[in-house]
Amino acid sequence: MADVVSERSSLSTRRGVLTLLLLCTVQFMDIIDSSIMNVALPSIRAELGFSQQRLQWVLSGYLVTYGGFLLLGGRAADLIGRRRLLVAGTILFAVCSLAGGLATNAGTLVGARVVQGVGAALMAPAGLSILTTTFAEGRDRTRALGVWGAISGVGAAAGVFLGGVLSQGPGWRWVLFVNIPVCVLIVAAAFRLVPGQRRRARRGTFDVPGAVLVTAGMLLLVYALVNAPDVGWRDRHTIGEIGTAAALLIAFVLVERRTRRPLFPFAIFRVRGLAAADATQLVAFAGFLSVFFFLTLYMQNVLGYTPIQSGSAYLPVTAGIILAAGLSSRLIPRVGTRPIVVAGTLVAAAGMYYLSGIPVHGSYVTDLLPGLAVMSIGLGAVFVAVTTAANAGVPADQAGLAAGLLNTSLQLGSALGLAVFSAIATARTNHLLTDRAAPAEALTAGFGRALLAGSITLLAATVIALRATNTRGHTPQAEPEPTPGTAGRPVPVPAE
Repeated sequence: MADVVSERSSLSTRRGVLTLLLLCTVQFMDIIDSSIMNVALPSIRAELGFSQQRLQWVLSGYLVTYGGFLLLGGRAADLIGRRRLLVAGTILFAVCSLAGGLATNAGTLVGARVVQGVGAALMAPAGLSILTTTFAEGRDRTRALGVWGAISGVGAAAGVFLGGVLSQGPGWRWVLFVNIPVCVLIVAAAFRLVPGQRRRARRGTFDVPGAVLVTAGMLLLVYALVNAPDVGWRDRHTIGEIGTAAALLIAFVLVERRTRRPLFPFAIFRVRGLAAADATQLVAFAGFLSVFFFLTLYMQNVLGYTPIQSGSAYLPVTAGIILAAGLSSRLIPRVGTRPIVVAGTLVAAAGMYYLSGIPVHGSYVTDLLPGLAVMSIGLGAVFVAVTTAANAGVPADQAGLAAGLLNTSLQLGSALGLAVFSAIATARTNHLLTDRAAPAEALTAGFGRALLAGSITLLAATVIALRATNTRGHTPQAEPEPTPGTAGRPVPVPAE
């Protein structure tokens, strides 16, 4: 059927509910695999003989390719077909999960995780663009994005818990094996619930130079950000990698401005509020996702929590995210996205500021739970409102690109935040160790300083959000920029 949604609410039908459940499952799996491996790392290192330096690439390898291929995956979903990309990415994800779970050496596991990130980069924007083209703008889409946003936030918080349960239970390999049956269900459901889409890109018309430049530039940029905390920001390799990535992305912009059929139509930024929403997400999630990293280290290395205990500490966060996401999806049609993003970032900043005061002999009930509860409310609100704002008014034939941009901003923000705040934490810890402070005291002070920087970052996101367009989920679409030879003729919308 065409990308025209009937007046009847899709969420009132069984098919609509099942489609939303499918898309939320896709997003949950992609997000959770960014963090689920964290608590399994000690077991992996012991069994496969990883060096400490190489061990980080079990996590970083996935994040680099996930972030690096998102823009290409998003646009490819528009041009090749959203269901095709979703199914292809899911199959690749499942094969890599099996290969990683069966790995007998470090190289195989890291290689599997690197390619698994490519699969996730195909799945995520395809899934979100299917959501935005399935559910009509306004109340229907806002409700769907509310559920999707809640699941996304829960995935970020639940990864550590599930990783601890699986690695301490059946073993670390099941952290990967558990993906396989879920992938099988996704592929089967995709063919039953998601209509096919006519291929828009013909052989010979696909923008290969643009695809190569943007993917290479993004891969190198994310790699540099992920690697910077270990090699140093002033290291010549870091400077060279960031400089080369910038040159590749500038070349990409120049190529796209001149080609007749660009991979990345820059006219998408004429959609009101899209650029501000993506910028808000990038800055906000630089602060948000670092919380899970530093607090997990604090709980395990200072308070002596087991992996399951530290994972269980985040369970109240999932409840707060679900509550805030549900409330936000109801408020957006009334007050718009901007007040919710502003309020969410301020609330989250307050929660992170509270957490920055963690003591050496801390208590979960008094020192962690209040801050986590407050922060989770802000996280749920921001996730839903920013996603709604970034997809309002986007033409159906560019929904994948918009989804790729939004997911890229999240991944870049996460990588940048972790790199910068790790440097801040390490500098503070090393300074105190030089002054002969106790290791636990030095670590705690470093983590607290990083969390304080994260709360300030969220305040910066508030300032950006104040300049964003206030949409209630149905912003008028921007006029498409005519390509040479098509001026005055309507642009066909691909049939689903």
